[in-house]
Amino acid sequence: MAKIKKTKSELKSQREALERFHRFLPTLELKKQQLQKEVRRVETTLREAAQRETDAWAGLRPWVKLLDSYEDLAPHVRLTEVGTDTTNIAGVTVPVYRDVTFADADIDYYATPPWFEEAVAALRELTAVRGQQVVLEEQRRLLAEELRITSQRVNLFEKVMIPRTEENIRIIQIALGDAQTAGVVRAKIAKGKAQELVSGATG
Repeated sequence: MAKIKKTKSELKSQREALERFHRFLPTLELKKQQLQKEVRRVETTLREAAQRETDAWAGLRPWVKLLDSYEDLAPHVRLTEVGTDTTNIAGVTVPVYRDVTFADADIDYYATPPWFEEAVAALRELTAVRGQQVVLEEQRRLLAEELRITSQRVNLFEKVMIPRTEENIRIIQIALGDAQTAGVVRAKIAKGKAQELVSGATG
């Protein structure tokens, strides 16, 4: 730690710094709370998406064996885009899932088996859920990283910057008090010597 100057101007500087730290800390703590809340929200949404994926697989179960041998299914479930928007959450720009787009492939209802349309719908639902999960995972990653940085800053202010500045102020105040006391003592000694000289001269 750098040695501090034990002067009145340094005392003023340290007091101003302490005031700034106390002013910024509540803002950082609020941001930390918002980020914690948002991370929990995303994790809840991810669990819901995982349940939807489980349900989608359950919807496919009746046709699993049929799907393995049916090659004409792939063009109908080919993903072309995962659509996203962006939003700002507690100062962090994150992607937001919008929808998924599949390649255009008309179903020939005369040439396909009766279960085909339902199987395509179930596979598309499964693909959409996975697309949403990818976006949510990125959301969680970005928010968790910002939460980590913000938590470090809160700890820095609470455990390092504020205590250190308070200690600096205490040290400077003691030094200035000692200097003032020493000055008073020196003045009294000087006054005493001056009086002795005057007494000697007049005696």
